[in-house]
Amino acid sequence: MLRTLADKWWVLLINGLCAIAFGVLAYAWPGVTLLVLVTLFGVFCIFDGVTALIAAGARDGDRRSWGQMLVIGIVSIVAGAAALAWPGLTAVALLFVIAAWAIVRGVFEIVAAVRLRRFIDNEWLLGLAGAVSVLFGVALIVAPGAGVMALIWLIAAYAIVHGVLLVMLAFKLRGRTRSGIWSKA
Repeated sequence: MLRTLADKWWVLLINGLCAIAFGVLAYAWPGVTLLVLVTLFGVFCIFDGVTALIAAGARDGDRRSWGQMLVIGIVSIVAGAAALAWPGLTAVALLFVIAAWAIVRGVFEIVAAVRLRRFIDNEWLLGLAGAVSVLFGVALIVAPGAGVMALIWLIAAYAIVHGVLLVMLAFKLRGRTRSGIWSKA
């Protein structure tokens, strides 16, 4: 699985860059309406889901562990489609959709990071990205009364941090692919 993930490092890179772009756009236009926020979130989730499905389809020959990426992809696409289909969602409803998506994604990333530890020494970037996702989702559930502006900034910060971590992981995997060094693989 690690070899396949390393060979498809660019999928993580694209995913991370999309997250960073989403976060920067959300910061650049803080006065966006809820409709624009819903649309940006919907498009981001669909791109995120598509990259996860590509990663699931690029699994290695033993067909292990592709189900997690498949679930992440489906959950992301469903969340994005729901956001685009019902743009009139209230801020609280959107908040809970985003929170559920972040928690589910984060849990699967943490599980994947634990499994990757057998193949990569001291691998923590994916686990940290998962923890950031879970904490972000929990923060949204705990404080649903936060203003839309605070929600936009929180979402933007999450997207940028998560995106940077995925970009770092992508380049780490790319470096392992180029050097041909595989610890325990």
